Amino acid sequence: MWWLYVLAGLLLVVVIVIIANIKIVPQSRAFVIERLGAYHCTWETGIHVVIPVFERIAKQVSLKEQVADFPPQPVITKDNVTMQIDTVVFFQITDPKLYAYGVENPIAAIENLTATTLRNIIGELELDHTLTSRDTINAKIRSILDEATDPWGIKINRVELKNIKPPAEIQDAMEKQMKAERQRREAILRAEGEKSSNILVAEGKKESQILEAEAEKQAAILRAEAEKEARIKRAEGEAEAILKINEAQARSIKLINEAAPQDAYMTLKKLESLEKVADGQSTKLIVPSDLQGIAGLVGTVVETAKDAKSNK
Repeated sequence: MWWLYVLAGLLLVVVIVIIANIKIVPQSRAFVIERLGAYHCTWETGIHVVIPVFERIAKQVSLKEQVADFPPQPVITKDNVTMQIDTVVFFQITDPKLYAYGVENPIAAIENLTATTLRNIIGELELDHTLTSRDTINAKIRSILDEATDPWGIKINRVELKNIKPPAEIQDAMEKQMKAERQRREAILRAEGEKSSNILVAEGKKESQILEAEAEKQAAILRAEAEKEARIKRAEGEAEAILKINEAQARSIKLINEAAPQDAYMTLKKLESLEKVADGQSTKLIVPSDLQGIAGLVGTVVETAKDAKSNK
């Protein structure tokens, strides 16, 4: 019966070995499998079994996008300015087999390739162009790295220049230049603002003067119309008064004519007219043609008066 225990023990060992060699590949990872020291296959997500002794997991590869932040590298521009530039590379492994067997240290290879490519590109640019052409530099580096890393099973998705640090004296000069440029722009904006303000003030004054002139014109027109109306009213009043006087005189003359006045009454009226003329300041005296008749009448009146007095 002892052989039953041996068989059971052997079965238990086989089960333990099988369980120990069951491998589960998680999501976004891949296992590179070697059989007898040579590449056999690549395991993707799922459950797999390794054949003991014959097979082994040569490399576990992450298929996620990865980030490599490289330290600053000294580079020299076309105008002989030394700068420190550090880069960030975003890459993804697309072929685990090439990644495992293409290069010994892929990250170090990418770092060195990035540094040399960066030096070549920056060496063709001047300082000012370097500072303003980040997108162009990034695109060139990415294109060169992507082509160079294809045999390694790596896809370069993006390259970014993280920091560009020029020498301290150049940075100070750049800051002064930027400050002067800001002051110049500020002066231009202030001058343009003052110009616009002066234009608006002038336009406002002009408009105000136009309105004042228009108002004065309207006022003058209204005054002239009022004076015209007043003169018309006065003329109408005077005409009406003259008309009334003439009508009164006409009625008076009519009444006198209807009453058939005597010559003595008419003579007295003439004397009254002479009295009014004499009261004036004129130096000329108009003597009526019938002055003798008037004198005779006066004499008669005087004699009549004397006779009346003597009778008394």
